[in-house]
Amino acid sequence: MELNISEGAKRILARLESAGYTAYIAGGAVRDLLMGNVPHDYDIATNARPEEIKALFKKTIDTGIAHGTVTVIENKTGYEITTFRRDGEYSDSRHPEDVIYVNDTRTDCLRRDFTINAMMYNPKTGVIDYFCGKRDIRQGIIRCVGNAEMRFKEDALRMLRAVRFKAQLGFVLEDITAQAIKKCAVLIKKVSKERVLEELNKILLSDNPDAIRDLHELGLLKFILPEVERCFGEPQRNKYHIYDVGEHIMHTVSNTPRDLILRWAALLHDTGKPCCSSVDSAGIIHFYGHHRESRRIAVDALYRLHMDSASIKDIAMLVEHHDYRVEATYTAVKRMMAKTGAELFEKLLILQRADNMAKNPKHLPEKLKRINSGLDIYRNVLALKQPYRISDLVVNGKDLMGIGYKQGRDIGDALKALLDEVIIKPELNTRAYLIKRAKEMRKV
Repeated sequence: MELNISEGAKRILARLESAGYTAYIAGGAVRDLLMGNVPHDYDIATNARPEEIKALFKKTIDTGIAHGTVTVIENKTGYEITTFRRDGEYSDSRHPEDVIYVNDTRTDCLRRDFTINAMMYNPKTGVIDYFCGKRDIRQGIIRCVGNAEMRFKEDALRMLRAVRFKAQLGFVLEDITAQAIKKCAVLIKKVSKERVLEELNKILLSDNPDAIRDLHELGLLKFILPEVERCFGEPQRNKYHIYDVGEHIMHTVSNTPRDLILRWAALLHDTGKPCCSSVDSAGIIHFYGHHRESRRIAVDALYRLHMDSASIKDIAMLVEHHDYRVEATYTAVKRMMAKTGAELFEKLLILQRADNMAKNPKHLPEKLKRINSGLDIYRNVLALKQPYRISDLVVNGKDLMGIGYKQGRDIGDALKALLDEVIIKPELNTRAYLIKRAKEMRKV
């Protein structure tokens, strides 16, 4: 079976072989090629030692030299080349205490995480598949290589990767693998926040972002995002909802387009509900103020996961306003656009649409009508270049200082007042009118 590998990968294999070494494409690239997908990157396994690899290629980077990995730059693309090895004991659920180089492919494949990632390929020998990876691809199964518990104790992130591959590929977890995750779940606490965040991002950007539910069912979520975990089973006994809070969140995430900020906002938008639940005399459950509590929780959780500040700011804005009713009028839309910015305003209404699609469908038509009308108005505001920000005014602080305003709060208040008039009547955004109004406001 011939796989269509990149020209750069072919050249690297050929160079290693011409020097007397054996070399193979390994890991996820083989899986992707067998599934008819283009690999994002290529890993190469060889019996050449790191120092021998470096001697063969002009441009190399010691990306993982302690573990036998050298990155070779070929035509501006990096290829990780790793010496065949078996790993010693693991002390930190990630790195082996020592690496032992070997000279056979089977031992190297045995140290890998899942059968679908434990294959090798060389155009001359074809696919090497010791652990039935091709069969598991055909059957759509995520299965550990060898002893599942041992694989997870070696690197606890593999438990999260199993769920990520399930989400990305649409596969199912093999029972023994799933049971091992449940048994070893607490080990995920040893993994760095950055590595956890990277896997969560990949799950949320997959075709099945509600695979976060699998983290709950496997016992991982309580150690990663306890804020979301506690939402499962939280009742929503009122006319607007048909799911508990956790299931409502999963449906909301599924209804959002593939956008990381949007999907994180969808995942965290109702996390404040368990803290804000109250029951009235009729037995109806309310969640007064949950949007503010959800924002606080979202910010805390995302900082804990070491997400970048700009993304946290955007997600927090969406979470805080996810329940805000934006009337389908030009004035209401522009006022909210002034608060959020244009790009985030569109995401806010998309989030609100996804949120309502995850509620009682009886109320959906009326809500979608308002939201979609708001989106139409938003697009018209942009197309017509109607002013909605202070920076859109044809006058600025210097202009106001020129007519006697003192630098500071008075200028800011005046510009906000002028913007409010212009938002209602865009035609008032002329220098003559705004200077005239500014003078009138100063006299008052």
